Amino acid sequence: GSDEQGDSSDIGSDWNTAQCFLNADGTYDWNKEEGHQWFLQAARQRGVKYIVGFAISLPVYYTKNGKAFSPGGDSLNIKQGDLNAYADFLVRVADHFHFDYISPVNEPQWGWTAAANGIAKQEGSPARNSEIAALVKLLSGKLAAVHSPSQVVIGEAGEWSFLYGNNSDGRGNQIQDFFSPSSDDYIGNLPNVLAAISSHSYFTTCPDATLINVRQQVSDRIKQVDPSLQTWMSEFCVLGNICNQYNGSPRNTGIDYGLYVAKVMDNDLTIANVSSWQWWRGISPADYNDGLVYTNDPSGQINPDNCKQDGIVLGSKELWAMGNFSRFVRPGMQRVDAVIQGYGDPVAAASSLMVSAYKNVSTKELVIVIINMTSQPKILQLNTEGGFKMGNNLLNAYTTNAASNLKRSYVPDDSIAVGSSSVITLTGTYQ
Repeated sequence: GSDEQGDSSDIGSDWNTAQCFLNADGTYDWNKEEGHQWFLQAARQRGVKYIVGFAISLPVYYTKNGKAFSPGGDSLNIKQGDLNAYADFLVRVADHFHFDYISPVNEPQWGWTAAANGIAKQEGSPARNSEIAALVKLLSGKLAAVHSPSQVVIGEAGEWSFLYGNNSDGRGNQIQDFFSPSSDDYIGNLPNVLAAISSHSYFTTCPDATLINVRQQVSDRIKQVDPSLQTWMSEFCVLGNICNQYNGSPRNTGIDYGLYVAKVMDNDLTIANVSSWQWWRGISPADYNDGLVYTNDPSGQINPDNCKQDGIVLGSKELWAMGNFSRFVRPGMQRVDAVIQGYGDPVAAASSLMVSAYKNVSTKELVIVIINMTSQPKILQLNTEGGFKMGNNLLNAYTTNAASNLKRSYVPDDSIAVGSSSVITLTGTYQ
């Protein structure tokens, strides 16, 4: 982080900088980032099972330009000889906060340089696959040496296509490069390295044929290289212009945006087969669709500089639509095949009616998430052929639409009403 540099960080907004636990003299100050630490502890107290610590930039003491953004835009911003020190830093922080996972690079395919005026929008550093592999090898050895439970997870690709292609500059084709034993950058056999590859879902969500095709290519490449490899979707929000239907700005907390988020989640889960789905970012003060929760200033206005100490907290339909998944599809569940008759083609389903289903083997709980993108309500019936039987004929139903946020009701399994422009989660038990 570069927050301690103040204006000399050359980052345009202090909302986009972070404090660094490492001081210039090599000591550590664990009182930094008090707000983030409060949320970390609050999450643990509420039973959040996994904690990921991820790095956007190296500490500025280790960077080539003494900044938390890149001077060149094509390789890791690190001074020669400091990679070992950076690995030590990551291990030290992970140990202090008991992180389950460490993600040491973020969106390595982007340049993360300053604009022509010398000011960067946010912190970041590119990295080549060879540089990431060298860092992971150091981290693996250091974590194993101290018997750390933390595991390294890599990728954080700027978009899905970098996992299976786009490798003209050594920053793409990451599934093959990192997890094929024939690759020089193979890290799949190292201790304390999770067999997982992560990417962000930006820029690949429209049109619907692209949404499906890109994620299918990810799944196909995993099957070719290592079918046991997990896939994580580790960052998403409503970013940029999305086929003139949705846009990052201005802020929109309505149900159309909630449905869009639910659609992306459904296809990440069912087509890309992800086992983790993560949102960026939890709280936002901006006139931008990057938050689940928003803060306005005390007068109710969007004013980031005037809501750092006090203000009004607002929810969003993105929050509640995500909750139709995250509140019910819990760690350890298994996704099972599900299809709505007449909507088996995923491209057609993406603009109409989508379904995914999950089971808890030990408790016999079943979770079904249905998304209706259309303005027409639907009546569905749960097919219980093949020996599958629900524990009773009534299902719990939780609906998010323009008027409701996870509103609970009960529906019979032979007449499930799915309202227009809504997300409904059904839960029950099976025998």
